Amino acid sequence: MAWKTLDDMDLAGKVVLARVDINVPVDDAGNVTDATRIERIVPTVKDIVAKGGKPVLMAHFGRPKGQVVPEMSLRAVVPALEAAFGMPVRFATDCIGGPAKTAVTELKDGEVLLLENTRFHKEETDNDPGFAAALAALGDVYVNDAFSAAHRAHASTEGIARLLPACAGRLMQAELEALEAALGDPVRPVVAVVGGAKVSTKLDLLGNLVGKVDHLVIGGGMANTFLAAQGIDVGKSLCEHDLADTARDILAKAEAAGCEIILPEDVVVAWEFAANAKNETVPADACPPDAMILDAGPAAVAKINATLDTARTLIWNGPLGAFEIVPFNAATDAAAAHAAALSKEGKLTSVAGGGDTVAALNQAGAAASFTYISTAGGAFLEWMEGKDLPGVAALSA
Repeated sequence: MAWKTLDDMDLAGKVVLARVDINVPVDDAGNVTDATRIERIVPTVKDIVAKGGKPVLMAHFGRPKGQVVPEMSLRAVVPALEAAFGMPVRFATDCIGGPAKTAVTELKDGEVLLLENTRFHKEETDNDPGFAAALAALGDVYVNDAFSAAHRAHASTEGIARLLPACAGRLMQAELEALEAALGDPVRPVVAVVGGAKVSTKLDLLGNLVGKVDHLVIGGGMANTFLAAQGIDVGKSLCEHDLADTARDILAKAEAAGCEIILPEDVVVAWEFAANAKNETVPADACPPDAMILDAGPAAVAKINATLDTARTLIWNGPLGAFEIVPFNAATDAAAAHAAALSKEGKLTSVAGGGDTVAALNQAGAAASFTYISTAGGAFLEWMEGKDLPGVAALSA
C-alpha cells in the first residue's frame, strides 16, 4: 500500500491540518500525567514548521459523545504541548466555524494551533461529509499522524483525507513502516507471540496469523484453552472450555499452513491468585485439579527463546502469564529480555503493541530495545487481524 509522507509535500506558506492522538491522562488538577503520546508527535509538528507550514492540530479527548463536556476540553493539554514543542500553542474554542477560522487567520509563523475536541460534534464519529468539509475548509494540506485512531472511519481520520492533499505524519509513517516490515513483507522466519486472557477476543488475530507466520507462541490464559482442547486437565485455571472446537480448528489451520503452534510444555501453578503465592512448576499436563496455571515454566521459556534465536522477525501481543503479580511475570520478563537482546544486536526485527503488551514489556525492561513499540491499541490489533484501517486506506486512495 503506497502513501505519501511529509517528504512528498510542499508545505511552504500552507496551513497544515494534522490529525494527532493526544488523548493523554490528566489528573484532577488538570496536569498531564503521561506525555508519551504528545512526545511522539513532536517530529511531525517540527517538520511542518521547518518546511514553512503552519500546524493546526485536530484531536479527540475522551468520549463526550457529541456533547460539549468541559472536563474533556483539550485546553488542558496546551501547557504540555508548549513544553514538548518549545513553541507557543494557541487554542481555538471550536474545531470548525468562526472560532476556528479566526484562530487559523491569526496564527503566526512558528506557532501551533490546537482545535477543540472534534468529538464535541456528533458529526465527527458519524463521518459526516459536511463536517469533514468544514474541517477541510480550515487548511490546505491534511496530515494524519494518529495511527491509533486509524481504525475509525471518522471525519477527521477518513473523510477529510479525501478532500485535501493528504499524507502520513512521522509517527504514522513509522507505524506503517514497522508493520509492513513485520507482516507485509517480513524477513523470515517470522515468530508471533500472542498472549492474554481469552481466546474469544483474539479469534480473528489467531486466524490471520497462522497463515502468515512460521511460528506462533500462545501464552497466558489463552494457552489454557488450547491445552484443554487437547484433552489436558487445566484444573481451576482461566479457560474457555466452550471454545475447544475453535481452538482445534485453529490448530488444524496452522498445521495445514505449515505454522508451528508453540504451547507451554511446563507451567507454573498456584492455589491462589496473589503476589508471592505458593507455587510449583509442573509439566503442562500435570496441573493439580485444585490449582490454576498462572505462568509458563522455564522449559517453555527455553523453547520460546530457542525459536527466537532462529527468527528474523517478531510480532508480540500480550503477556505469557499473570505478569502483574510476582512471581508470575517470570516467563514474560525472560522471553521479552531475550527478544530485546537479539533486537539490540541487530539479529531480530521486533514489533510489539496492543493491550497490556506495552506495560508488560516496560515492566520487563525490554521495551526500549524492541525495534518498534506501537501504542495504538485497537488499531494495532485490527492491523494484525488483517483488517483494512479506514484512516490508512484514505491516505492511499
